[in-house]
Amino acid sequence: MTEDELLQQPPEAYMNDQQQAYFRSLLHAQRQALQARISEEFEQLKHHELNSDPADIGSAEEQRLWQLRLLEREKKLLDKIDEALERLAKGAYGWCDETGEPIGLRRLLLRPTASLSVEAKERQERKERHLREGQG
Repeated sequence: MTEDELLQQPPEAYMNDQQQAYFRSLLHAQRQALQARISEEFEQLKHHELNSDPADIGSAEEQRLWQLRLLEREKKLLDKIDEALERLAKGAYGWCDETGEPIGLRRLLLRPTASLSVEAKERQERKERHLREGQG
């Protein structure tokens, strides 16, 4: 199934077997690509540690810290992909964790790991912003 075919399905087909298979495949592909990037980053980290020029230690350390932050972000994304795959296995994928309403195909295509509808995510962000502003 293509993205266009997915979007052309009627609303009552939401999260049917075909759509679940589409997102399962998409999530597995993203997971595989992400794991490859993580492995590549680890190899680069090992390479930098072994071949660091003593005259350029500061620059090498800055690069190393940047790579570690990137790895941390990618690990968080990997966890989100795993959570989405788990929701798929349980039949909860595509439904808002907060409201139980459909998240929507377009949102899931843009962010396959989404667990909140746009409205619920906006409420969450407003609440977080309010809490941050209250602490400042």
